[in-house]
Amino acid sequence: MSSSYNKLPPDLDTEETQEWLESLEAVFKNAGPDRAFFLIKKLTDQMQRQGAALPSTLNSAYINTIPPEDQPIYPGDLLLEKNITSLIRWNAMAMVVAGNAKSPGIGGHISTYASAAHLYEVAFNHFFRGRTPNNTGDMVYFQGHASPGIYARAYLEGRISEEQVSHFRREMAGNTEGGLPSYPHPKLLPSFWQFPTVSMGLGPIMAIYQARFNKYLENRGLIKPSDSKVWAFLGDGETDEPESLGAISLAARENLDNLIFVVNCNLQRLDGPVRGNGKIIQELEGNFRGAGWNVTKVVWGSEWDELIKKDEYGELLTAMDEAVDGDYQKYSVSDGTYIRKHFFGRSPELLKLVENLSDDELKRLRRGGHDPLKIHAAYKQAMSNSGPTVILAKTIKGYGLGEAGEGRNTSHNQKKLNEQELIDFRTRFDIPLSDEEVAQTPFYRPEEGSKEMEYMIRRRKDLGGFLPARFEEAAALECPEDSFYEKFTKGSAGREVSSTMGFVTLLSGLISSKGLGKHIVPIVPDESRTFGMEGMFRQFGIYSSKGQIYEPVDKESLMSYREATDGQLLQEGLCEAGAMSSFIAAGTSYASNNLNMVPFYVYYSMFGFQRIGDLIWAAMDLNCKGFLIGAVAGRTTLNGEGLQHEDGHSHLLASSVPNLLSYDPAYAYELAIIIKDGLKRMYQDNEKIFYYLTVYNETYEQPAMPEGVEEGIIKGLYKLKHSARKFKVKAQLMSCGAVLKESLRAAKILEEKYEVATDIWSATSFVRLRNEAMEAERHNMLNPTAKPQVSYVEEILKDEKGVFIASSDYMRILPEGISKWVPGGLACLGTDGHGMSSSREELRRYFEIDAESIVLKTLTTLVEKGEMDKKVLKKAVTDLGLSGDKPHPFPL
Repeated sequence: MSSSYNKLPPDLDTEETQEWLESLEAVFKNAGPDRAFFLIKKLTDQMQRQGAALPSTLNSAYINTIPPEDQPIYPGDLLLEKNITSLIRWNAMAMVVAGNAKSPGIGGHISTYASAAHLYEVAFNHFFRGRTPNNTGDMVYFQGHASPGIYARAYLEGRISEEQVSHFRREMAGNTEGGLPSYPHPKLLPSFWQFPTVSMGLGPIMAIYQARFNKYLENRGLIKPSDSKVWAFLGDGETDEPESLGAISLAARENLDNLIFVVNCNLQRLDGPVRGNGKIIQELEGNFRGAGWNVTKVVWGSEWDELIKKDEYGELLTAMDEAVDGDYQKYSVSDGTYIRKHFFGRSPELLKLVENLSDDELKRLRRGGHDPLKIHAAYKQAMSNSGPTVILAKTIKGYGLGEAGEGRNTSHNQKKLNEQELIDFRTRFDIPLSDEEVAQTPFYRPEEGSKEMEYMIRRRKDLGGFLPARFEEAAALECPEDSFYEKFTKGSAGREVSSTMGFVTLLSGLISSKGLGKHIVPIVPDESRTFGMEGMFRQFGIYSSKGQIYEPVDKESLMSYREATDGQLLQEGLCEAGAMSSFIAAGTSYASNNLNMVPFYVYYSMFGFQRIGDLIWAAMDLNCKGFLIGAVAGRTTLNGEGLQHEDGHSHLLASSVPNLLSYDPAYAYELAIIIKDGLKRMYQDNEKIFYYLTVYNETYEQPAMPEGVEEGIIKGLYKLKHSARKFKVKAQLMSCGAVLKESLRAAKILEEKYEVATDIWSATSFVRLRNEAMEAERHNMLNPTAKPQVSYVEEILKDEKGVFIASSDYMRILPEGISKWVPGGLACLGTDGHGMSSSREELRRYFEIDAESIVLKTLTTLVEKGEMDKKVLKKAVTDLGLSGDKPHPFPL
């Protein structure tokens, strides 16, 4: 038999079954669970040898993992904590309801925090540790839609004012202290939120790689070993996002005992049940257990303990297992009569089990995620587990909202409550407000000195301080002297070198440099050899928490694959999302670990913004620092790879990220000057920016840096070559990246064949030129009586003569962004369309960015400007080997 059982076959011999169970029970009593496990393992091994099917072992029964007798004593004051939680619930609800009353449609979420309040409060009161001088504290990825509850707690703590909570989701309402952003946004509330999590799925994967990065820093001796934890709170519906579960195997493989996931299993998505026909808790248990995690299920509240204990024949466990999540959602909105009939009415034994319970008592049977005792036990166990832990806590969405949205499909979008619903909420949670006060949905904070306030503040002080909180106290880094960069500005002395190899040489030098070197974090997703980075393997080592317990096949090679516990290179495998998460962890280490780190993430340029743009946006929100390196860039330089590998648009996508500075350097000296500038700005001046640089695998001679061009390299444009010819007509050719050499060749053709004097400009960043010009334009619009500002591109081009032609290995819209500030406008060539497999020469001819196409575009523009006779064009098309019948590179 080859398949395993998903459902047990019928019991054909109940007496024999009972004998086996009694024997197992005897082993437990007399020899303990280890002996029982040994015997079961031997039996399953024997079954496998006999070729028999095995029942799945990834799922346990649909009950709490921790039995009541193993629960630790609860260390807190349950009554005071209940009162505090109720106040936070009220203020979170009031924040959203009052906000929508003042500004209809402003939005906000009540139901998520309502379901998760106990999960957070137990952690705040007993587990989350704040930062102290000797400990970085815990790092907490809060579920994005629960933000009102986190703000509401901070309001009670006195960390957020009433004016701020009154302006939830209204950051521009004119209040003096500023409003509160909708979700966890470090960019918008930089002293409060640690991590952005509302783009679902990003919190879990970032948490995994953050936990791994903390171990990386410890193993490299850069921070002291710590018992700090990384907590990630997420919803069960969120686990459908590929990023949520896509990296869980890494956590187990790396034995991340500093990582705790808490999945709020309220069984609902935005529009309906997560698994109406199944059981999401059981599904997630199988996923995580199969990946090697510790799994703790918190399914039932304490009221169920006695019922489960009395379930002599397993009828209750069977009913719990057979009911699907759609059933449980229905029970959450039903009265006790319905629950008695449809859940316990499955058998006479079940009905007898609850015959002494009233319908009201049946309705009050809690789910585990609303029971602090069960939650505390799970957290306590997670703190001492070996390896990562996931806690699957069953809750009710909209818990406490009653008819307004408790457990209903509309819960997620609940923004308003009518007066009676507010009164019912007030009454259920004992909020000390009159009916008249309730109608105004006021915020409520007990007086200073009240038992609740003193308890809450004392618990946080005992745990090291308040959370969430973000700190920026890292010391500036020592950067290399100017002399370090001289070797990269002198040229390659006739050798043909790609800009990628120039970058790798520069990176190796930075890692070896005194002071800065140990702070460099090279990151690559299984393309090290493609990018020529294999020389770093032996020299700097590949990080592995286990070191290298095998002998690599290339051990004798100078560039052998070397893993080490103190390795510096993060080689992430085929996982761009994971590599980007490592980049984020490293680039925000100045805030999370009080230590500046300098990530260089090198990847196929096509597989950056297009594949993991959401994470790059999260890096922006986090005020991340570092360098993204788009290698083998451009639409035509990666010859042979074709449509899905050739990038013609990453700089356009990069332009959408406000604090990302993107450059497309052609030469190694440009690259060196940009990185030098970036290191200073980010790690000495502490600017909250990061960089995107594209490098190429095409080899050509690297010239020495001309004098006086550093400013132009940084600002985005400088004159590389001035024509010495004195012809009647002139052209200004702008280009960037590997296509700059096509402009140089085009200039030679224009001057020798068509008597067009031609200057060459290196445009290191069309995006930067555009942004700076827009800034000047805006200033002039808002300050009409002041002296007009002149943008850099206007200033540098104002005295230049002739037509302006721009070309790049990217879509034409990239250089067209600066056209309005170029004298007489800018004619552009680019690689609109999709990639194809061919040689570089054929691809550049196809996309019409080769030298001959640049020549024709220049001549055409001169004709259009009336500076050249049209007759030249027909002959030029033939002379240049072009044809009007060639395929259109970007057909509609």
